[in-house]
Amino acid sequence: MYESERLELVKNLSKKGITNTKVLKAMNDVERHLFVPEIMIPHAYKDVALPIGSEQTISQPYTVAFMTQALDLQPGDKALEIGTGSGYQAAVLNKMGIKVYSIERQTDIFFRTQDLFDKLGLRIVCRLGDGTIGWSDFAPFNGIIVTAGGPTIPVNLKKQLGINGKLIIPVGDKKTQVLNIITKTNEETFTTEEISKFAFVPLIGREGWSQK
Repeated sequence: MYESERLELVKNLSKKGITNTKVLKAMNDVERHLFVPEIMIPHAYKDVALPIGSEQTISQPYTVAFMTQALDLQPGDKALEIGTGSGYQAAVLNKMGIKVYSIERQTDIFFRTQDLFDKLGLRIVCRLGDGTIGWSDFAPFNGIIVTAGGPTIPVNLKKQLGINGKLIIPVGDKKTQVLNIITKTNEETFTTEEISKFAFVPLIGREGWSQK
């Protein structure tokens, strides 16, 4: 179902600069219409963010593809996702053979998405809690991806990143952010690349925005 729409989306992503063939294949294989509310299904393969309830969105496909490409992970690597949301980003990583650990703070979204993972047979490890403090039980991670924009870069996430691992996180105010691609070169040093023109929902938590 929707094979031609997915193929057209992938062609569009390729034209926009997504060159990693494994990422493009995963974007083609994952059925995005399964991760959006029923009323949004006709728009599932448009390259736009869509509402999923609780003031949250499923990210624009280009954003998912760009962040996944920037992580540069290999099959068998471990990734921590902060902000499970619809589950679409986690499903793309899972399709690439990556071991995905994902944290969601909103109870209704957490249980709804966990049920969807179970229904689809996706082996993604989920937890309900504050993503800004990470998940030390499974650290270090080869990559950490944050799907919400925060005011600063959480210290705990940098600590839980493995050597040569990448942390992808939007940082800025609640309306617009700069996407930070942080590479851990050794236990104490990091390099950072900044890319503008991205917008995400707010990252709520101890090392994020207040819930108020």
